[in-house]
Amino acid sequence: MQEHVSDAFVKEAKSRGYRSRAAFKLMALDEKDRLLRPGMTVVDLGAAPGGWSQVAAERVGHRGRVVALDRLPMDPIAGVHFIQGDFTETVVLEALEAAIGGAPVDLVLSDMAPDLSGVRSVDQARSIYLLELALDLAETVLKSEGALVVKAFQGEGFDDFLRRLRRGFQRVAVRKPPASRPRSRELYLVAKGRRIR
Repeated sequence: MQEHVSDAFVKEAKSRGYRSRAAFKLMALDEKDRLLRPGMTVVDLGAAPGGWSQVAAERVGHRGRVVALDRLPMDPIAGVHFIQGDFTETVVLEALEAAIGGAPVDLVLSDMAPDLSGVRSVDQARSIYLLELALDLAETVLKSEGALVVKAFQGEGFDDFLRRLRRGFQRVAVRKPPASRPRSRELYLVAKGRRIR
């Protein structure tokens, strides 16, 4: 708790009105990989409390669209359409399709992390499962040349997932943004240029 309270990114998020320090992770990824542009349609998976959705909405502007999903509730954000529910359920997927108007999207974001059990092998398997879910959704809704950004944890299954990502996208980069705590095993995979087979 003390680490969180004294964290420079937590303080900065508070002072700038962002809901979480995670906002700075997406900003850093965007600066490095030029992910967000005005007018884009973005899907944000595991969005609550909304830090990534805030950044995405700011950067796509009023001509763009951000659709955020989470099992947890999330307070409204201007320019963001929020759907509460599990996107693996048909009714939630249908709500997402309705929100994007049936059109393919430019970018899928996922900062999802599993509920931790404390058993590393179990937590890693759950993490890989979430990565696969995000990629499955991206393969359904992304346009040709679209991009996917996912949070991943190194461990069992990571290399296999990375290979799958490289088969589906032209360029894949592994990133560790400055706002990601150094002791954390989290990494971000940035996949650009979706290949449509």
